[in-house]
Amino acid sequence: MTAPRILTTVVGSYPVPDWLVALPSEQALADATRVVLHIQERAGIDLVCDGELYRFDVDHPETNGMIEYFVRPMDGVRTRLGFDELMGYRRQGGMRFRTRPPGVVDGPIGPGALDLPQACARAKWLATRPLKFTVTGPHMLAKTLLDRHYGDTAALADALAGALAAQVAHLDADVVQLDEANLPGHPEEWRWAAAAINRVLDAVPKGAKAAVHLCFGNYGGQSIQRGTWAQLLDYLNALHADHVVMECAHRPAEELAVFKGLRPEIGLGVGVIDVKRTEIETPEAVARAIERAENTLGAGRVRYVHPDCGFWMLKRSIADGKIQALVAGRDLYEGRATQRAA
Repeated sequence: MTAPRILTTVVGSYPVPDWLVALPSEQALADATRVVLHIQERAGIDLVCDGELYRFDVDHPETNGMIEYFVRPMDGVRTRLGFDELMGYRRQGGMRFRTRPPGVVDGPIGPGALDLPQACARAKWLATRPLKFTVTGPHMLAKTLLDRHYGDTAALADALAGALAAQVAHLDADVVQLDEANLPGHPEEWRWAAAAINRVLDAVPKGAKAAVHLCFGNYGGQSIQRGTWAQLLDYLNALHADHVVMECAHRPAEELAVFKGLRPEIGLGVGVIDVKRTEIETPEAVARAIERAENTLGAGRVRYVHPDCGFWMLKRSIADGKIQALVAGRDLYEGRATQRAA
C-alpha cells in the first residue's frame, strides 16, 4: 500500500485511565502510556502522542496539568499564595476558567527541576511509530502566572521561552509541538507572543519538526476564548514552524479560507474531529471535511488532519471512536479503504 499523502495525528492529551488516577506509580504511568500509544498505533495514526498522562494533577483539573507541570518546578516560581494575591488574580481579565494561578513569579525564571527530556524518552521507548511530544507555549504560561518580578507579560514570556528552549533542545522526538490556547482570545499580543515562541521553536533539535497548535480552549466542552483565525494570520506567518495544527471542526466552515494567506512554507494541519461534541464522527463526515478543506485551499495544501484539541475531557470510549474515525475518514478520502480491501 502506498504511503498516505495526508498524515493523521492527535493534538496531545488522552483521557486519564481511572486505574492510573486510583493507584498512580511510575510503573502504572508507563503501562498507561503504552496503552495510549497502542490504541493510536492500532487505529493507524501516523504521528502518535503519549497522551500527556504524566502531567495530570487531580487538584488542578481546569487545565489538566498543562500549566502546573511546566511552571511549578521552575526557578523563580512560588506556589504558596497569599489571600491578597488570590483575590488580585481573580480580578484579572481572561482567567475566568481558573480560580487560582499555578504560581507567583517572584524571581528570575529558570528551568529549575523541570525534566521534559525524561518524559519524552519514556514515550519514545514505548512508541513504534513516529512520535510527537507536546509543550505548553510561553504565551499561555505567562498569562496564567501571577507576575511579581518582571512587571511586563512580554518579558515574562521571553524568560519562560528561554527556560523551555533549554529543555526542548534535548528532546528526542520526530515532532515537537508548542501549544497555545490563550492567544486566540488576545490577538493584539501576537508580536511578543511570536517572538517568545520562536525562541523555543528554534531550539527544536535538527532532524525533528517544529509545530504549533492553536485552539480556542476546551473546558467542559466549551470554548474559553473568542475571536477568529483571521486576527492571527500575521502571527501564524511569523512562526518558525514546519507546520501548524489548527482547530477547524468546531469553527465556521467559511473560516477555512483564511488559511489561503498562510505562507506556503508552513504546512497546514486541519482539525476534522470536534472534541467539544460527544458524538463520534463517521468516516464519511471526516472525508467530507478533508474534501472541503482541499477544495477551499487547493490540493496538497493540507498536510495533517487531526482532532481540534486534546481528548482529555472525553470518555475513553468516545476518544477511541474518534481516533478510529479520523484514520478511516482519511483513508476513505484518499481511496485507501478500497486499496486495503483489495
